[in-house]
Amino acid sequence: MSRFWNDRTKGIQPYVPGEQPEDPSAWVKINTNENPYPPSPRVVEAILSEMGGKQSLSGANLRLYPSAEAAPFLDAVCERYGLKRSQVFAGNGSDEILAFRFMAFWDKNRPVISPAVTYSFYPVYASIFDIPYRAIPMKNDIEVDCDAIAVQKGGVVLANPNAPTSIALPLDDIRRILEAHRDDVVLVDEAYVDYGGESAIGLITEFDNLLVVRTLSKSYSLAGMRIGFAAGNPELIEGLRRMKDSFNSYTIDRLAIVAGAAAILDRDYFDRTREMVLATRERTAEKLRELGFAMPASSTNFLFVTHPEHSAKDIFSFLKEKKILVRHFNTAGIENYLRITIGTDEEMDRLLSVLKEFIVG
Repeated sequence: MSRFWNDRTKGIQPYVPGEQPEDPSAWVKINTNENPYPPSPRVVEAILSEMGGKQSLSGANLRLYPSAEAAPFLDAVCERYGLKRSQVFAGNGSDEILAFRFMAFWDKNRPVISPAVTYSFYPVYASIFDIPYRAIPMKNDIEVDCDAIAVQKGGVVLANPNAPTSIALPLDDIRRILEAHRDDVVLVDEAYVDYGGESAIGLITEFDNLLVVRTLSKSYSLAGMRIGFAAGNPELIEGLRRMKDSFNSYTIDRLAIVAGAAAILDRDYFDRTREMVLATRERTAEKLRELGFAMPASSTNFLFVTHPEHSAKDIFSFLKEKKILVRHFNTAGIENYLRITIGTDEEMDRLLSVLKEFIVG
């Protein structure tokens, strides 16, 4: 601890990201919910074009600031989802948008409500910005208690589908929470919605308190580019923009902007790779059940698994010895679960082989 730190820095419990090995090629890396497939070929073409074209690659455009609004990307988002520019906002990954949201809409006078088991960045943001954070206990350890959330007073943050549990709430439950919190901003974090959940984007014209946040890190294979967007009524979007421009007007670089636009608009490639992930997910879940694992039905690109006879910590350690990375959360209520990202068929076959070695011998 440095003597130069202020009280806020001293009191922060930072988010702990998934492990990123220096040489990913040496591992079966299925711990951070990255897409196992590369982005659309159109993404590469767009990046090369922005760099000056395949022939020159002069990079001349890089001397210029990018669009402060990430205009080409937001135009693509509007085309894809049938939205207006006044209803969308772009950020350097959805995490940046989440941070702006905490700064723009909540303060110390009213709590933020969220399920006890969810994306662990939410309480970090609340702590940084001195916002009371109320974690609502789960039902049956891993199910979101919508009834309990609906009767609370304050802003609401919901990951839907939820992470790390992989469970999606039906849109009727989201609507019920929105109705109960008409005077508070309700944020729905849809990082994984393309893998099985129902999107709430269609509700933003009905509920002026709804902000939906999406990322291109998962289903669009752009975790390395850091780009996401929010959709909501124009007043919420303007609040995000005011906060962004008070910190950094140019949060998204030129290459990420064109990459995001190209990815969003290549629907055929998106559909093909999504279906590949879903097929591998179902096959892997079936094989894991044959090995004795239990898990909820997944609406994400990962499985949240537990074994009645073996501790998750022991399984995690054994897999790591075999150069396979999964995610273990040492958190009360889910300490005996592992989160397993869906990789390629070959990666999942390797995982299943090593798990069989551990369990069967």
